[in-house]
Amino acid sequence: MSRILGLLLFLPLLLGAAPIQRPQRIVSLNLCADQYLMALADPSQIAALTIYARDPQMSAAAAKAGGLPVSRGSAEDVLALRPDLIIASPGRRRETMEQLKGRHIATLDLPSAESYADVVAQIRLVANGIGYPERGEQLIAHMAQQLARIPANAGKGAVAAYYQRRGYLTGTGTLVDDMMQRVGLRNLAAVLHKPALAQLGLEEMAIANPDYLIVETASDRIADQGTELLHHPVIASIPRLRIPQAWTVCGGPAYPAAIRSLSEQLARDSAR
Repeated sequence: MSRILGLLLFLPLLLGAAPIQRPQRIVSLNLCADQYLMALADPSQIAALTIYARDPQMSAAAAKAGGLPVSRGSAEDVLALRPDLIIASPGRRRETMEQLKGRHIATLDLPSAESYADVVAQIRLVANGIGYPERGEQLIAHMAQQLARIPANAGKGAVAAYYQRRGYLTGTGTLVDDMMQRVGLRNLAAVLHKPALAQLGLEEMAIANPDYLIVETASDRIADQGTELLHHPVIASIPRLRIPQAWTVCGGPAYPAAIRSLSEQLARDSAR
């Protein structure tokens, strides 16, 4: 048996294929990378996720992160973890990454996703980086199957505004806008020619009177002045679509869940 096992291990070399070198101690400095690692990596490969990985308001995979190590992401904390791969965000954690220069640690920059195509690219980037490209393709295929089962155009061209605490409105060229288009909604920000992120006062929103407000589920409860604005009587009559913030921060494996939820809520509203 040992001779057979040895031959199997040596076979890739005989065929001219180099054995895959997978990182064994991966540190994430990126909330979105946390979720990809939990979906694609072996748990033993994960040396640390970010401290936000366990926050259900921020991470769609918070339930999975409970038994995994986390780090505050300082250079000292990262070095103590002895990583052989660090996944970060371009331009973020700059101070930490500057201090780690010259340490001969592999790094992978994960840019933000502003569309489903970006999500697919992120999956492939992380899957290749951790040495499991086939898992990435399996996840992409699974997500595609989920999306294919969701009825198209549930919104029927209705106008919707993704309205956040303190009156922030999410515009075009964003992941939220991509989600709206996929379910057949028009973004109020595009109608009003607003940028990717803008503030829209209550009076302006009332005058615009979109067919729907898309709000974060956590805003159902008034927690502060920022969420209180969303409960003002002047916009109370505008129908609401609700999705968790964690589904829109990164997209990732949660993207189909967000699309399904929006589609189902729109279908229920149309059936009334």
